[in-house]
Amino acid sequence: MNLRHLLEPNWVAKGSLADLPLEVFADLNIKALVLDVDCTLLPQHSQEIPADVLLWLQKARIQWRLHLFSNNPNRRRIEAIANAFSLPFTAGAGKPRRGPLRLVLNQLQLPAAQVALIGDRVFTDVLAGNRLGLFTVLVHPVGSDGKPSTKDALQRSERTLARWLGARMEQGLPQN
Repeated sequence: MNLRHLLEPNWVAKGSLADLPLEVFADLNIKALVLDVDCTLLPQHSQEIPADVLLWLQKARIQWRLHLFSNNPNRRRIEAIANAFSLPFTAGAGKPRRGPLRLVLNQLQLPAAQVALIGDRVFTDVLAGNRLGLFTVLVHPVGSDGKPSTKDALQRSERTLARWLGARMEQGLPQN
């Protein structure tokens, strides 16, 4: 797999996590969702999940197995969020390293193709998921108001660099 394919998400969402239509995952035979935490579930430097994201999370956990997967080394922070929803979690994951994500796949006992990794970063979330063959979803970071933030300089830079390296970043629903 070349660098372009490693950096290219399967689905570039038009909004944040809360804007993802869950039925798409069912249509794609996805059985589990691995979720980035900071800027995907929570606004940066926040402990409070926005109402729209909370509603999406509550709906998602009915049909899919969920696992929180964060590079944040603050285990207490990630654990507190995971415990609030009785979800398994990985803190200090070191994305895009494969080892911690392989452990999650082993726990889920699912093939990589039936697991989606959803996050807001190309060079951590998308790269980690693509290295193991997961279905990758790139979302806009969630802002402090719970709405998608398009002003995240790091994400804009990552998307620009990925495009320069040949990755497609067109927004829209994935093609079956």
